[in-house]
Amino acid sequence: MAAVNWRPVIIFLVLAYALAWLAALPLWLGGGLRDPLFGVYAVLMMFTPAVAALIVSRFVDRPASIPRELGLVEVRPVGRFLLYLGLGLVVPVVLGMGALIVGAWLGVYPADFENFSGFEAALREQTEAVGAPMPAIPIGILVAAQFFNIFIGTIINTVPALGEELGWRGWLLPRLMPLGAPAAIVVSGVVWGLWHAPLILLGYNYQDGPGWLGVLAMCAMCMVFGGVFAWLRLRSHSVWPAALAHGALNASAGLMFVFVMAGSGFSTFHAGVLGWSGWILPLLLIIALGLAGQFRPAASYKVRRTQSPTAKP
Repeated sequence: MAAVNWRPVIIFLVLAYALAWLAALPLWLGGGLRDPLFGVYAVLMMFTPAVAALIVSRFVDRPASIPRELGLVEVRPVGRFLLYLGLGLVVPVVLGMGALIVGAWLGVYPADFENFSGFEAALREQTEAVGAPMPAIPIGILVAAQFFNIFIGTIINTVPALGEELGWRGWLLPRLMPLGAPAAIVVSGVVWGLWHAPLILLGYNYQDGPGWLGVLAMCAMCMVFGGVFAWLRLRSHSVWPAALAHGALNASAGLMFVFVMAGSGFSTFHAGVLGWSGWILPLLLIIALGLAGQFRPAASYKVRRTQSPTAKP
């Protein structure tokens, strides 16, 4: 098996990290997470891995086809592609719900799966804030509607999620595969987690603990869910199922506020997909997929070494 070519990997990492810190710099110089333009800067940051991958592909790797190299145009066989697109849409939502069930069972997530009291209280607070009456719709129907909102949110979130996935699973993962799938998943997961540091150190995602612990937790979360995304990328030969799964994971993160018990609090270090209890199911899934040989890339998926005539060896 060929060894990892670390030169383009290091260049990619330097670019992705430097651009991420540059995108987040206004938050550090301004209002942090309370900055009114936080969402804009966060979305800009999500595109930095794609920019790094495109720069390295254009000026360092120089493959025969950059879109093909990054998994943007691999859609055949169509049946396989559609299958993994569907899995990319469904699996993260199932894991997100499973995280809440496991968290409730372990006692780290105060759930109300019957009356949805926390969600109802939040709706009442929101409607009272704008002087409107509570919707005359059963709360169960409103909860069910949240899953339709997740579908819409997934489609919207897939665009910025592709900005990340072009870098992490589109470009980086294949270059690390000579290490073996387990090591490639761990290394790419740690890289992905550390990339979030400009926001995590400001308190994003993990607000009830020190920043360094939040970064460690984010690395662990990215390793387990990155393993799921890696499976989708390797088996589909395309980056699109991973991007869709990333969008679905982001869109379903709010489920923790739909099923929480009214008047209760929880720590994201412990509950939801961000917390350790939410990593159990994806870790078990990765182990099962590994035992089934689902992380073996097909021969057609090997990193292409074809270079343009002007490229240096």
